[in-house]
Amino acid sequence: MNLSKITQRPENLLLAMAFIMPLVFSVWMALLNNFVIEKAHFTGKEIGILQSLREIPGFLAFTVIYLLLFVKEQKLAIISLFITAFGVAATGYFPSVYGLYITTVIMSVGFHYFETVNQSLTLQWINKDNTAHFMGKMLSAKSAASLLAFSSIWLLMEKFTWSYLATYTLFGGIAIIFTLFLAMTFKQFPVHVEQDKKLILRKRYWLFYALTFFSGARRQIFVVFAGFLMVEKFGYSVADISALFLINYIFNWLFAARIGKLIGIIGERRILKFEYIGLITLFIAYGLVENSTVAAALYVIDHLFFALAIAIKTYFQKIAKPEDIASSAGVSFSINHIAAVVIPALLGIVWIINSSWVFYVGAGFAFCSLCLAHLIPTNPKQGIELKFQES
Repeated sequence: MNLSKITQRPENLLLAMAFIMPLVFSVWMALLNNFVIEKAHFTGKEIGILQSLREIPGFLAFTVIYLLLFVKEQKLAIISLFITAFGVAATGYFPSVYGLYITTVIMSVGFHYFETVNQSLTLQWINKDNTAHFMGKMLSAKSAASLLAFSSIWLLMEKFTWSYLATYTLFGGIAIIFTLFLAMTFKQFPVHVEQDKKLILRKRYWLFYALTFFSGARRQIFVVFAGFLMVEKFGYSVADISALFLINYIFNWLFAARIGKLIGIIGERRILKFEYIGLITLFIAYGLVENSTVAAALYVIDHLFFALAIAIKTYFQKIAKPEDIASSAGVSFSINHIAAVVIPALLGIVWIINSSWVFYVGAGFAFCSLCLAHLIPTNPKQGIELKFQES
């Protein structure tokens, strides 16, 4: 296919960026628990602090709206992608507690600004009728990149005994090169609706804000502590963790687009209720598990529910004014990270006392989300944001 034709379509840029980000971020995530334990001698306390620091840029994601006064969203997405890649490339050079804190914050600034702007651009550029399916395609692209990253980690570190330093540097460098390529080849795409350049908090979006808050709180427990459980309690190696991620991403690669299409057919209300019931069960099981194989199965099943979270974004797209999307993307990311800044550090202390309690808290968050999901209308749209507003 002609390269010039590919670079004329905004959805191709979205898919390309959706591939590059997980290619580099997956390496950081897959190596993290083993790297910090082996090289920096982390305990639950340090990993909790690191993850809280990682989420501070997410909490400050609302500031993206002020950067948009000076930089267009598309350019900001590219810059943020570059910063993420640089942060990952630098990680292996600083194997100490404070060195890891600093490189994590650098990586996280790029990651969270990118995710904020990327969500905004997707909701602006893609038609409402196709958004869930397209987000599923993006998730498939992310999964393909993650599959490449995790299989490469296994090959390089297990078969060729590469060091953490070499692996971080390689993937960070590759992502930097790919990002520069996108910057040079894709044109600046026009904005269909001029976005408000101020913070927007609307009462009628409150259910979206609440779902986003509990989603962020609940997700942190999986991201921070589920993987840590595998390494600390069950002694999983880098290869073992990579294998679990491979299973997860194979599923998403094969089925995420179909799941997105299914959300468009079944509706956000039913999909989210199903997700939250499943997560309550899974978190309780995490707290009780004593078998490493069962724990691995829970980890894989848990990850399969991630694709269903697309429904929160499509719900918002249906009820939001088009000009609110950029500002609301930043606000929603900040809301998503309010709990995320505090929870890892607090639950890191709880972890030292009893690790099972951490997962029971997660079940409580999922239950709150389930209650909120009952308020989503069957056919959400502007003016019908809640179930009782339907005639």
